[in-house]
Amino acid sequence: MSLLATPFTRAVGIEVPLVCGAMYPCSDAELVAAVSAAGGIGVVQPMAFAFVHGRDLRTELRRVRSLTDKPIGMNIILEKTAKAYEDRARIWLDVALEEGVRFFVTALGKPDWVVKRVHAAGGLVYHDVTERKWAERALAEGVDGLIAVNDRAGGHAGRRPAAALLAELSDLGVPVVGAGGVGSPGEFKEMLGMGYAAVQLGTRFIASAECKVHPSYKDAIVRARASDIVLTDKISGVPVAVIRTPYVDKVGTKAGPIARRLLQHPRAKHWMRTYYALNSIWSLRQSIKRANPYKDYWQAGKSVEHIEAVESAGDIVRSFAAAAQ
Repeated sequence: MSLLATPFTRAVGIEVPLVCGAMYPCSDAELVAAVSAAGGIGVVQPMAFAFVHGRDLRTELRRVRSLTDKPIGMNIILEKTAKAYEDRARIWLDVALEEGVRFFVTALGKPDWVVKRVHAAGGLVYHDVTERKWAERALAEGVDGLIAVNDRAGGHAGRRPAAALLAELSDLGVPVVGAGGVGSPGEFKEMLGMGYAAVQLGTRFIASAECKVHPSYKDAIVRARASDIVLTDKISGVPVAVIRTPYVDKVGTKAGPIARRLLQHPRAKHWMRTYYALNSIWSLRQSIKRANPYKDYWQAGKSVEHIEAVESAGDIVRSFAAAAQ
C-alpha cells in the first residue's frame, strides 16, 4: 500500500508528502524548484534571499517559476524583534501572493495576519510547533496544519521524540507534518507509517547538488554522525542544533551569564535575539567571501546519521517516494 496519498498532498496539490524546509542561509531558487519539480514542495526563505544573497524576492520567485510550474511555499518568521522586519515580512507576503504562492509556513509569534491574507487568496498556512500548547494557540488563529518539530531536527530543534509529539497533536483535527531526524528513505517511510501527513527535511537537502553552500559544509554533513550534533545558544539566543567542531568546542555552547539574564527578561530578550540575528547575518555575509564559509557553525540535525553522499535534490525526492510507494 502506498503512503504517498495523504491529506497534505491532496490539500497542497503535490505527489510526494515531502517538504524541503526553508533554511537560512541555504535556501536557493534552484533547490526549491528541484524539490517541487520532483513531486515534493520546496519552501522559500526570503531572509536568505534578501540578507545573505542580496537578491530581490519577486525576481527570485520568478526564477523558480522559470524552472518549474509545480507548487512552492514560503516561510514567514513572526518574531516581533523589530518593527522594520515585520514591515518587510508583510511586503514579502504580499509579493509571494501576487506571484502565485499559496502555501506558507509560519514560525514564532501569532500567525493571525498571515492567515487572514493567505486565506483571502485561497491559500494554506502551516505553523511550526514543538508542543501542544503552541499548536492550540496557532489553531486558534486559524492555521490549516502543523509542522511538528521534534528533538532530532536541525536549527531550532524541539524537545520531544517524533512519535510522542505526534501522539500529542494527532487529535487536533488538522494534518501534521513531521520535521526532524529524517535522512534516509527508510526513515521517511517510517514517519509516514506513524501517521504523519508529510515529512519536512532540511539537513538532507543541504547535502544536495543544488544547494549553494561551500563544499566543506556538505562534506561535514556526510561525515558527521548523530552523536556529533550539539545544541548551542550562541547563534540566536535559543538552542540551535549544529555539528560539533573544534571551533564550537573553543567558544562553548552556552550564552554568557549577562546574556542569559537578558534572554530571560520579558522585554530585553527581544533585543538580545535581534543582536544575535544581526550578528549572524553579518557573519554569513562575510563568510561568503572567505575560501571556507560556514567554518564556524554548521547547522544540521541528527539526520546526518544516514546521509552518506551528496545527491541531486530530485534524486533524493524520487528515492524517498519509491520507499513509500
